[in-house]
Amino acid sequence: MSCCAPGAEMALEVAGATSASPSSEEIKLASRSLGGDIHQTDLSVPTVHCGACIQAIEAALGSVENVASARVNLSTKRVSVRWRGDIVPPFFAVLGRLGYQAHLFDPEIHEKDRTLSELIRAVAVAGFAAGNIMLLSVSVWSGAEGPTRDLFHWLSALIAIPALAFAGGIYFRSAANALRHGRMNMDVPIAVGVSLAYAMSLYETINHGEHAYFDASVSLLFFLLIGRTLDHVMRERARTAVNGLSRLAARGAVVLRDDGIREYVPVAELAPGMRLLIAAGERIPVDGDIVSGNSDLDCSIVSGESAPKAVSAGRHVQAGTLNLTGPLTMQATAAAKDSFLAEMVRLMEAAEGGRSRYRRIADRVSALYAPVVHLAAFVTFLGWMIASGDWHRAMTIAIAVLIITCPCALGLAVPIVQVVAARRLFEAGVMVKDGSAMERLAAIDAAVFDKTGTLTLGLPRLVNAASIDPAMLAIAADLAAHSRHPFSKALAAYGSVRGRTQFDSVQEEPGFGIEASAGGDIWRLGRRGWAGWKARTGGEGRYGGFGGTVLAKNGRIVACFAFEDATRADAKAAVGRLKEAGISVEMLSGDTARACGEAAGALGIENFVSALLPAGKVERIEALARAGHKVLMVGDGLNDTPALGAAHVSMAPATAADIGRQAADFVFLRESLLAVPLALDVSRKAGRLIRQNIAIAIVYNAFAVPIAILGHVTPLIAAIAMSASSLIVIANAMRLQTTAKAAPEAAPARRRSDVIEAAHP
Repeated sequence: MSCCAPGAEMALEVAGATSASPSSEEIKLASRSLGGDIHQTDLSVPTVHCGACIQAIEAALGSVENVASARVNLSTKRVSVRWRGDIVPPFFAVLGRLGYQAHLFDPEIHEKDRTLSELIRAVAVAGFAAGNIMLLSVSVWSGAEGPTRDLFHWLSALIAIPALAFAGGIYFRSAANALRHGRMNMDVPIAVGVSLAYAMSLYETINHGEHAYFDASVSLLFFLLIGRTLDHVMRERARTAVNGLSRLAARGAVVLRDDGIREYVPVAELAPGMRLLIAAGERIPVDGDIVSGNSDLDCSIVSGESAPKAVSAGRHVQAGTLNLTGPLTMQATAAAKDSFLAEMVRLMEAAEGGRSRYRRIADRVSALYAPVVHLAAFVTFLGWMIASGDWHRAMTIAIAVLIITCPCALGLAVPIVQVVAARRLFEAGVMVKDGSAMERLAAIDAAVFDKTGTLTLGLPRLVNAASIDPAMLAIAADLAAHSRHPFSKALAAYGSVRGRTQFDSVQEEPGFGIEASAGGDIWRLGRRGWAGWKARTGGEGRYGGFGGTVLAKNGRIVACFAFEDATRADAKAAVGRLKEAGISVEMLSGDTARACGEAAGALGIENFVSALLPAGKVERIEALARAGHKVLMVGDGLNDTPALGAAHVSMAPATAADIGRQAADFVFLRESLLAVPLALDVSRKAGRLIRQNIAIAIVYNAFAVPIAILGHVTPLIAAIAMSASSLIVIANAMRLQTTAKAAPEAAPARRRSDVIEAAHP
């Protein structure tokens, strides 16, 4: 679609942003030191929205003295500038000269996108006006003459005025802003063509001319706005992964002072050495060490594994992890800006910033469009002026050239295919959030999968229920109902059809299990070394010898439980189809080498890397990219978020964490992993149709433009021809509905004996 100037759209309303540039001191306070004399300043530039914007901003800021680099993140509409020294470079002055309004980035500022509602209103106004003018034109075409014809022309002129002023304002503002700052874009020939068509029609009406082209100018706007709206819908499904990841940070914490006073302190003011009190259900605000307390932590943001991790005094914890079961006292070892979660955000921003450099097919094609169209129209006007000396005829033919070459077909070539493809994928249970993602997916040659929650469902399942005494299983299920632990949830399901055991008291020992008393007996469900303290001897002690989940009565084990994870339906078939399509498949996981090896072997994946942290996954994907591969990342965990952003294109299951879904370009709603090769197939076919549509637009212009230049086409015929080319493009795009494969039905999940710490008494 078009590469509009930044002022083209009434795009964003920024609450709290002011037009005044911040002072150097304010910029320094908002900047982050990267070591030495290098600083980074993040700017919010709400009107950045296309490849031309990225190129212009990065080139302009990169040429400023003391600026080391400038990177535009199209997803978050942010510009990260790295600069040297103590003197702040003139960021805002440079951006102002380019026509971009900017302010210092503040995560608390809410930015509201109004572009879509404006485009929809513009389409409605243009469509209403075009329909009514066409009805009036029918009477003229039917032979109305004299005053009747003039009346219909004047009515058409009056109807066209608000349509051009409101609907056309989107193009007029864009064209004016581009010309004012010394640039050209696709909106300039559109604005010129529409304006000249209306002006010539008004001239004809005033002079009682036979032909007027109000219908051509308004219909032209209508079709162009449809294309722009479709394109905007796909472009503006912006990923909010960075903001969502930031929301995982605690707002503050209760600090325990040396004098015993407890005080709530905002997270930005937490400093290393402070002692913090973390209640169950709260997130760890900064990196630190546990001083006292026992609990289970949800560490999926770090490892991607769903099983909670037991922590006690002396263990190191990281910002963003969730305290599940018991209160903890910890000592901060890093400030919020230096903690794990902040590093995750920086990884995600860097990854998205790198991917935003991808230029879409339509952007590349449109780069040459405006100058070629203007040159053709201008040469046509000069040629006919020299040949005939009739400025009226020369102007009419030049307008016809502008209209017949207006980029309706080109503007629809990409977005209409993407909308049809997105609908086709949605019917198959796959949501696509970014139109350009289909172009990127069609180009991949490597696929990387996370294990837990992606290749597997990440839901523990009891596998040895048949070998357990039903009475003991019932007691264990009733005990498990008092806990939120994933293993407890799996056990609790077995108590739904049995009578509940009457316990005198029940309490959970964070990190170890559940203890209950009933009729003088002590029941424990949890870690083997804690629950069955009488079953062990030697130096293991009360909390030693962990391994497996057991039920113990008065310290003696009476039942042990083995759990497994379930592979997603058709996971092996999906891997096979990707290989058949020429895609190399690899697995990256934070799990152990043993668990990864078993899963990879069962699914036919030859290459895997285990025990990876989030940064390790990003490094592996970047290594593949440096080797020339275009990588698809399929993952679900919070820890997969930076990797999803670093990949050429990404996909996540609907069961993924919120951040994982937001970071991914595709989300599949069904259990079957066949959604991955299906999305690849549809995207490749969509890519072929896009190229066909662009070829259709080029061939149309190759035939239509010479005919228009020779004077055989009126502006009205030009508008009809332009509309016909658009309909052909739309019809070609609709072929995707019949050529795409049917949606795969989710087969029953196949179970893998990935036994988690199966214990035996």
